[in-house]
Order: sequence, then C-alpha cells, then structure tokens
Amino acid sequence: MAPHERITALRRELHEHNRRYYVTDSPSISDAEFDRLLRELQDLEALHPEYFDANSPTQRVGGGIIKHFEQVAHRRPMLSLANTYSFDELDEFVRRAEELASVPNLEWSAELKFDGVAISLWYENGELIRALTRGDGEVGDDVVVNVRTIRELPLYLPDEAPRDLEVRGEIVFLHDDFERMNARRREQGLEPFANPRNAASGTLKMQDSAEVGLRRLSMFAYAAFSADQPLETHSGALDALARWGFPVPPRAQRWAQKCTSSDELKDFLTFWDAERQHLPVATDGAVLKVDRVEEQQRLGFTAKAPRWAIAYKFNAEQACTVLREVVYQVGRTGAVTPVAVLDPVWLSGTQVQRASVHNADQIAKLDLHLGDWVWVEKGGEIIPKITAVDLGRRPIGAPTVVFAADCPDCGTPLERQNGEAQHFCPNAEHCPPQIKGRIEHFIHRRAMDVDGIGIETVDRLVDLGWVRTPADLYDLGAAGWARLDKFKEKSVANALASLEASRSIPYERVLFALGIRHVGETVAKKLAKAFTHMDRLAAASMDDLIAVPDVGPQIAVSIASWMCDPEHQRELSRLKAHGLQMEKAASAGGASAVLEGQTFVVSGVFTHFSRDGIKDAVEQHGGRIASSVSSKTNYLLAGEGVGPSKRAKAEALGVKWLTEEEFRAWIGSTD
Repeated sequence: MAPHERITALRRELHEHNRRYYVTDSPSISDAEFDRLLRELQDLEALHPEYFDANSPTQRVGGGIIKHFEQVAHRRPMLSLANTYSFDELDEFVRRAEELASVPNLEWSAELKFDGVAISLWYENGELIRALTRGDGEVGDDVVVNVRTIRELPLYLPDEAPRDLEVRGEIVFLHDDFERMNARRREQGLEPFANPRNAASGTLKMQDSAEVGLRRLSMFAYAAFSADQPLETHSGALDALARWGFPVPPRAQRWAQKCTSSDELKDFLTFWDAERQHLPVATDGAVLKVDRVEEQQRLGFTAKAPRWAIAYKFNAEQACTVLREVVYQVGRTGAVTPVAVLDPVWLSGTQVQRASVHNADQIAKLDLHLGDWVWVEKGGEIIPKITAVDLGRRPIGAPTVVFAADCPDCGTPLERQNGEAQHFCPNAEHCPPQIKGRIEHFIHRRAMDVDGIGIETVDRLVDLGWVRTPADLYDLGAAGWARLDKFKEKSVANALASLEASRSIPYERVLFALGIRHVGETVAKKLAKAFTHMDRLAAASMDDLIAVPDVGPQIAVSIASWMCDPEHQRELSRLKAHGLQMEKAASAGGASAVLEGQTFVVSGVFTHFSRDGIKDAVEQHGGRIASSVSSKTNYLLAGEGVGPSKRAKAEALGVKWLTEEEFRAWIGSTD
C-alpha cells in the first residue's frame, strides 16, 4: 500500500476508534493496539510531511504555540438566553410563547444546561475548519487548534452528514478530568483551579495546545444548522448529531426530554434539581426550547435572546464542612475581606475549599469558631459563602474567630470608619496588593483597555519596584519594557501600542480608571457630564458634588478626599502630560434634553438597543437611570421578559409602562 493510502486508512480507522471509545462507549480494540496504530501513523506523517492534515488523529495531543487567535464574525449571532428562577415565570414564558406562535400546546425540548464555555464549530466539505468562542455574540476567537484536542469531537463528518454544518455546544470539564488536572497541578507546585467553568474558559485560550490536550476538555453539542440538510425539530437535530458522532445529552439517561406542557417541563426540572449532584459534569440549570424549527422562526428573537428558549437556573446547593482557618485578602481600595479555609467539599459540581465571610460583622453574627461545621452555598452558583453554623457539632474548646488587627500584607494596623462594614488598610501608597489592584483596575477592558499588559506582568512590575502608579506604565518607554525579563520584542511592541491607544479613551472612562472609591462606571459618567474637565471636578465643592445625580455625601467625601491628596494631584498631572483625555468630548449628534427630569428603570431585552445602549440613550437625552422601581420612578422602560415581580411593583406604585417603540418615538429615533 502506498504511504498516502496507508496514512488515509490509519486516520479513518483511528477516528472511528476514537468515536467508539469516547462517544458510544463501545471500544473495539485495546488501548495498546490503539497506541500501536497511532505510533505507526505518527511515523508515517514524520516521513511524509507533504501529507500533513490539521485534523489528523495525531493532532489530538496538540502541539506548537499560538500567539494570537484570529477574530471571526459569527455566521449567525451567538446570543445569550434569558434566565428564570421560578415556575411562575416559566408559566408566563410558556404562555407568551404559545400566544406569539398562535399554537395552544407547543412541543418543547428540555435539556440540562452544562456549566462551561459556549462554542461554535464550523465544518466545510465535511472537515472541521473553525471553532469560535461566543465573544460579544457577533465576533468570536477562533480556538480550533485547541478544540481539536477534544477526543469526543469528530474532526471529519460521516458521509451521511451534510457537507457544510455549524454545530454549537458547551465545552466543559468532567469532574474526574478536572480533579485529575488539579492533582497534576498540585504535584507541580501550582495552585489548583477553583472551578471547572473558569478552568475550561482559561484552557481554551491557552497558547500551548499540547497543554490543552493534557487537560482533557469535553464537549456536549446542543444545536445544529445546515442549509444543505434543514432540520425540522430541535430534538431531531440532537438525534442527528448523535448519529454523526457528536456527544449530546443522552435521552436514555433523561439528560434531555421532549415535553408537551408546563407541567412536564416542571417535572423534568424538579427531578434534576434533586439529582444533579450525581452527574459527572457541573450543571447550573436546564434549557427549555420550542422543539419545531418552524415555530422557533415564527417566534424570532429580541436583540439579545431568542423568544423560543429560556434557561431555568436551579437554586443554590448547600453542603456542610469543617472551618479550618480564616485568612484575609486586601483589595485595591484597601478593603480587607475575610476568607474561610474549609475541608474540601463538592458543591454544584465544584470542590470548594474557600468561602467568603464578607466582614467582621458577619463573623460575629455567625459566631464562627475554628473547627465549626459550617453550611456553605454558592451565591448565584459562582461565589461560595458561609450561611450558617451547625452549633450541635461544635468541638469543645474551639477558639473564636477574631478579626485581624493588622494588614496581612504590609502589617499596617487596620482601620474601620463609623458606618463602614469593612476594615481597611490605610497604607494605600505602599501596600503591594493595593498597588497591584489599582494598576489592574486601570488597565481593565472597561477602563483604559490596555490589553497588551497582563495581570502577571503587573505583578512582576510592582514586585520589582518599577511601577507604583498608572503613570509609571507610560514612563517606562521602550527601553524600560525591554528590561523586563522574558518580555520579548513583540511583547514590548504590544504593551507600547496598547498604552498609545489608551490615550484616546474617553474622559469618563479615564475618571473610572482612576479607581476612586465608590466611583463606578455609572457615577463616572454622571461626574463627567456635570464637570466636563478634570480640573473642574478637582475644584468642585461638596455642594457641587452632591448636586450630581447618584452622588451622595459618602461618594462626595471620597471624591473630594482623593482630589485634594497631593500624590493624586501629581498623578493627574503626569497622566495629563502623557496625553490621557482630561476633558469630555463634544456630545454626539442627535442628543437632546427631551427626557430631562424623568427617571427610568430599564428591564428586559430590546430589539434596537443593547441593555447598556438603551441606558446610554436615556442619559444622552437628559433622563436618569435608577436600578430599581420606587415611588420616584417615572417610567418602567420595558423590553421582552420583564419579571412579574418588577411589573407588579410598577403597577402598585402607578409607574408608567413605556415600550421600546414608544421610547424611540419620544427621542425621535424611529428610522
């Protein structure tokens, strides 16, 4: 047999063995025989590099370093799903879908929602060519080099499948693979990952695909699109994907199920709310979709989500474990947060070893003692927190947890102001975690967006003593950056280019990036509107500051104190000298004052605006945004999917209901 023919035959045979082993759980050869065939293929490919194929089974282990992932536009928007946590809201969603579709009893497909990273796989001529992350929903990163290491995925489609196909799914870590990876990291002296979701996200963006292959990611497919072979139902699409070799939620194990009513959907959700802890993968809920594609198309989309699908999130899980110690973390503002160190316990698919205790008052309220058995749950399925103590299991003589008196990093005595819940380290200019936190905040995407400098680089710069304030980043220059160990020519160029680009970041984001306590993005925008130049803000009186919407006495004191500090004044002068924007740009055309004096609460998703976009439109036309409905609210600006509780509160208070189209007409934006 000619070399090319043997290579082709080996690739075909090994792909089939991979499918049998990882997807159908029906291996037909031993591991030793599989390894022998793989070695034969590797040897042949080494002898004949002209037959290289990126989708060869030998590429499953990864190899090579990828410096940058190409950004590619999605063929169709990769939207998020609207969420619900209650059966009442689920009933309302089903009722609304049936009304809009003009179908009294829609058929539904219910399937578990896995806690991972969404991915879109593109196959052309039956071959995997791209794998895009969600990104912003319109454009994603092509991480196909890393996705090829997932052994369950077919790199080539079988003959019965359409030649051109898009498959969407969730990339996850199975519990066993996650624990195996963390065990390997501990052996190497590295910190274990906190949870599978973040680990999967970070792994997908790694530059070394060989390391990605060692970590053993998995994937479950949940959607398919093909112009060649249209699929009539969602459940039929999942069945087809399974036939074509993709891992999908198995119906035989009730991971996916067809339903014909709200009651059947609730039965599915109730079952898995109780049984999810027995799954081999983390799940944070279920996805409920109208099954027929024709009816999905009739229902359509809002600006952010389909009207024919919703994610139901389960309530937080709880677990009981032993409290071993309390350690303290210092944030960029000097706030000190106590963190409980626990005996490891599984919770919502994650092995939890740390949990937040918030502050000294919470420690006192819980009456924490070392050795206590404590109840832990995940707030929003992400951050573990201690909610209660099992006093009946407290060890005799267990020592009381006493809040730290000194900063754990710099040793400065901690302070707590009247009315403050948290303790603070006052050594703002010399406490290392505060310095690092301020620099990291400054370069963040939503602040100055300095993407050529990473957190590890910031840590090194601060530890070396080269950087103490954001202005020091600009002072380094090409020669300074080149002195940084392992910072090569390309890295220096990226850092300098990002810093150069940051000089065009608008004034309001510069103000947010300064890290003034209590000044978030919204308050920064209000301040920039009221004081259009940094010098005017620095000279503002307390009365001037309090007159700004959303700025109360506490925020005003924080701003005034920051601005009058000589160190901060010098920092502003240096940043100004480096060309950062210290003045608000002229308003964009189309802005007006037609909403002056009106307060809006924004809820739901919209067709013509993103959530942030419609808030910006309100403010550009003189209106004010509030976070919750109150007697001071004039309008509930309502998109698709407003929650029943918010709607009921608005009705009870007599708050006017404003649709998106009415809002567009009001501001003169109906084109």
